[in-house]
Amino acid sequence: METPTNEEQIKRLIENWTKAVRERDIKEILANHSQDIVMYDVPPPFQSVGIEAYRKTWDLFFSWSRDIVVFDIKEMQIITGDDVAFCFASMQCEGIDKNGEIEPLDFRLTIGLKKIGAQWIIVHEHHSLPAI
Repeated sequence: METPTNEEQIKRLIENWTKAVRERDIKEILANHSQDIVMYDVPPPFQSVGIEAYRKTWDLFFSWSRDIVVFDIKEMQIITGDDVAFCFASMQCEGIDKNGEIEPLDFRLTIGLKKIGAQWIIVHEHHSLPAI
């Protein structure tokens, strides 16, 4: 059996991560993330450092999202080296606004990864919105 390429491994990792978000599976959301991850996000806090701070950001997301979580990759590019890689994507999620209406949100995602042994680990995550 042929070993998957770095790009294939990372694509599978990110697809599994988005699936875990849709399933509200926090254990799988955190899987493959560095203990000292740094994330920049759309809602406060602007910067989260460490896996526990990163985990807490999902509480806010899930309190905003609907029972059926929308968290979809629209377009994704992966650039890999032997031991570092990054991914950038356009994505869409949905939540509930202040009036109880569905609020679709298009956002950008950038992920930085480092290969440790044979495993790709997410060390940086950045979610952003287009400037208005």
